[in-house]
Amino acid sequence: MKLTSFIILSLCLPLIIAGYKPDKSKETLPGSSSTERIDSYCTTFYSLLRSEASKPDYEVFKKALTGFFNLKAGNNIEKNILTIIDFSISSRLDRMWIIDMNKMEVAHISLVAHGRNSGEEFAASFSNSPSSYQSSLGFYLTGETYIGKHGLSLSLDGVEPGINDKARERAIVVHGADYVSRDFIQRYGRLGRSYGCPSIPMEDHEKIINLLSGRSCMYIHFPDYKYLSSSAMFTLETALEGISRFNNISPELLSILNN
Repeated sequence: MKLTSFIILSLCLPLIIAGYKPDKSKETLPGSSSTERIDSYCTTFYSLLRSEASKPDYEVFKKALTGFFNLKAGNNIEKNILTIIDFSISSRLDRMWIIDMNKMEVAHISLVAHGRNSGEEFAASFSNSPSSYQSSLGFYLTGETYIGKHGLSLSLDGVEPGINDKARERAIVVHGADYVSRDFIQRYGRLGRSYGCPSIPMEDHEKIINLLSGRSCMYIHFPDYKYLSSSAMFTLETALEGISRFNNISPELLSILNN
């Protein structure tokens, strides 16, 4: 973060801690469209997002952030953690980012598996159907943890009808797996694959699951035109409402809302 931004952040820290209270008179801004405001907000958030390694692709991040705030508007999110899984990326590479929204930082980056019938090295096909052994796209809320055959595991609730709302029925959960590792990639040229679950490395699975549990948001991305053009999770007006309910806003982002 630049020195100027740091100084501004220090001066405004009491406001951030106390929580931003939106000015209702400025909810509808002349000459400032929802698209422009969301674009400005996402661009600024992305530029301030701290990461010791990589960040998700900006356009993917923007979609994830928009959906996060759609869920925030409905008071569905209890823990301000946003997990982004980008299945357009090779399974040989890290493609899961866990973002602490309060701290505006990438808390963890990881390998993650896709379903065995979704593709080989790359995922290409997705389904909401039981026994499809495919991954499902879209937004999820994390549920409760439990001990299963893979050890500590995390239930997921798909929030998009027809896209991922059968996650419970399909037992789509976050769990650790031996086939999600660098060693497996070296031996086989790709990760192993799950029955549709976003499986993660065994070495980190308890840490990740405990971080995500408790109604945080997960977004599984793929550039599927039908899904991206029809999902209700990208509604800009609702996202703006969710942003106004988000209490951990930096001075730069606050200026966008009050511009």
